[in-house]
Parts: sequence; C-alpha cells; structure tokens
Amino acid sequence: MTPIDDARWETVLRREADESFLIGVRTTSVYCRSGCPARTPSRRNVYVFADAAAAEQAGFRACKRCAPDDVAPDADRVRLIERACALLDAAESPSIDAVAREIGLSRFHFQRTFRRVAGVTPGEYLRARRAQRFRDGLASGASVTAAVHDAGYGSSSRPYAGDALGMTPRRYRAGGRGEQVTYAIAPCSLGRVLVATTERGVCAIELGDDDAAVLAALERHVPNAERRRDDEALRAALDAVVALADRPSAPFALPLDVRGTAFQRRVWNALRAVRPGEPVTYATLARAVGSPNAAQAVGAACAANRLAIAIPCHRVVREDGDLAGYRWGIERKRALLEREHA
Repeated sequence: MTPIDDARWETVLRREADESFLIGVRTTSVYCRSGCPARTPSRRNVYVFADAAAAEQAGFRACKRCAPDDVAPDADRVRLIERACALLDAAESPSIDAVAREIGLSRFHFQRTFRRVAGVTPGEYLRARRAQRFRDGLASGASVTAAVHDAGYGSSSRPYAGDALGMTPRRYRAGGRGEQVTYAIAPCSLGRVLVATTERGVCAIELGDDDAAVLAALERHVPNAERRRDDEALRAALDAVVALADRPSAPFALPLDVRGTAFQRRVWNALRAVRPGEPVTYATLARAVGSPNAAQAVGAACAANRLAIAIPCHRVVREDGDLAGYRWGIERKRALLEREHA
C-alpha cells in the first residue's frame, strides 16, 4: 500500500473529483473517491490505490456514500441525493437544513448538488411531492380538507397559491368535472389537428389520422371536463397551430395552459429554447436542465407533453441520431425535423 502524496492529499482536502486514484482509510478499512463528502480522515491513515480492484485486494471495502466501485463518476452525488429524497419523502414536515446535515453537506452545497442531480431545487422537489400527495388524496376520494392535511400543506389556501392542480381541488377530484374545455379540429399537413383551450390558454394540441383519434386523445387527457367543440371561436388558435405544423420553426405566441411537475416544466421550457433544425439528444437536454444523469427522466417528460409542436419534443433524438419514440408517430416527427432542417 502506498501512502498518499502531497498533491493527491490536497485534492482530497478540497474534495475534488479525480478518477485517476482512490483512497483507502486504514482505521475504517473503507476506500473512497477523492471527492467523497464523508469526514476527511487523518492523513497518516490514508493510502492510495489505482482502482477498486486493488483496494479490495488489500482488504478495503467500498464506501457506501461515494460508491467508488460504481462505474458512474457521479454515483456518489446520485446516491446522496437519492438518500436526501428518501429523507424528504419520509418526514412529515422536512427541514432542508436538517436533511443537508444528515447527508453531510452544507446547505449551499446541498442546494447546488440536488439541483444538478435531480434537475430541481430541494424546495421545488418538496412542492412537487406535496402536490402529488394532494392529487393522490383527491383521486382516492378523500375530502379536500383531508387531502390538504395529508399532503402536508400548512393551510387550505396553499394548494391554490401553488397551482398544484391547474384547476380547483374539487374539480380535480371529479376528474376535471366542471372545467370548461373548448376544442376545434381541422386538417393540416400532418393529418388532423385538435386544439383545446381553457380560460388559461391552449391546454392540448393533438395530431392524428382522423377526428376520432384526436378527440379520443383529448378525452383521455381531461376525461370528465365539459368538452365543447367550437371551430369558429378557436379559428385564430387553430390557424396558428396549422401554420406551425407547416413551418415548425415559426414563432408561436399563444398562451399555454401547461400542467406538469416542476421537472417536467423545466424540460419543456428547455425544449422551447432548442433551435429549430438543430436536434438535441436526451443526454444533452438533461444537461441543459442541470440534471446530467436524468436522461431517462427527460424522455419521460417528453412523453408526457400534451402540446404537439408548440412544445417541440420532436427535436429530441437518440445519441446515434435515431428518432426514438414520439407520441404522435415517428413519421410525423421525421416530417417536422425535415421541415425545420430545410
């Protein structure tokens, strides 16, 4: 075993990530990455190893916090934030400061690391989880008062202030019953297009082969809302979407009624910033939202998009350039990308 040298010891003291070596601590028989957030050991007890196999051959076991035996270089941060999420979920009224202390980070580093891994801040995560518990409570048939209490809101006004549902709690519990959704259908270069609006803005843009297909998609989206077709009232919105299908790189200024989690909204906002004709990969988009390890979650957010073309999830492709999936069909995705490229 080789004692640690001055340069590497400085790296450990600064908690900098250096994948060229691992450290083993004699007193604990644990080996770690150089950037491990665990308490810094005494230098006289620290040895250097080239890799995990060498450390384990010398009788050391892998640290559970920084996971030096994991092939992913960010495994330590990912596991820390997974533990933080579990703590935030378990506590009835979790304190962000307390969770940061529990996982051995300062509040500042906890906030920064959490956002880098999860794509949202701890506060946004808590609000999203609280809103999800609220939705689950209402969906299970609980009263609005009980759902508010069980979700952890401090008062009955908080769900309204945070826009947790996109509609009133009683309407949500009834599957959107009582909400007014006006829609229109027209032909476009991609088949048939449906545009639906609420008082907040455009809530759905569906593409399909026929009217039945696009209407069925809307019904799945708002199963119990009061749906009313009015092509004339939505003529301007319909024309704008039809024009967007022909020229997907054109500006789209209609207000949108976007409903999703904090992470989904972050992904959708990033999608609207992607330049037309310059497709991005899921990994690139994950980095753009500050969560480089969340490519799979980014894909799920794209799949949850209900606003075809307006939120351009068609601009996301696989690493090898393949088009992957698309809610409204691969051929439509290919056509949109070709039009943007032209």
